[in-house]
Amino acid sequence: MALKIRLRQQGRTNRLTYRLVVADSRLPRDGKYLEKLGHYDPHLEDDATVVEDRVQYWIEQGAELSEKARSLIARKAPGVMKIFRDREEEKKKKRAEKRKNAKKK
Repeated sequence: MALKIRLRQQGRTNRLTYRLVVADSRLPRDGKYLEKLGHYDPHLEDDATVVEDRVQYWIEQGAELSEKARSLIARKAPGVMKIFRDREEEKKKKRAEKRKNAKKK
């Protein structure tokens, strides 16, 4: 199952709000989800919450971030994004090291 952390639309016409959720990538945007990780209301100033420890947990489990979710998490939970970026850099270094060792043989 491919997991994504993404925004799910809620609310009424012309007054949408969003939930930050973990969902299977094959399910529809507003369909079932595994867990709610926060919410965002674009009509109110700075009204967004993110449960940082749960976001971190799901990223460790292999969930991918959508573009909009990534920007929301970067604003509200910069510590999580720092850990996420560090982990991505480690993966790149490991891949480069593997390629380097493969060329030597």
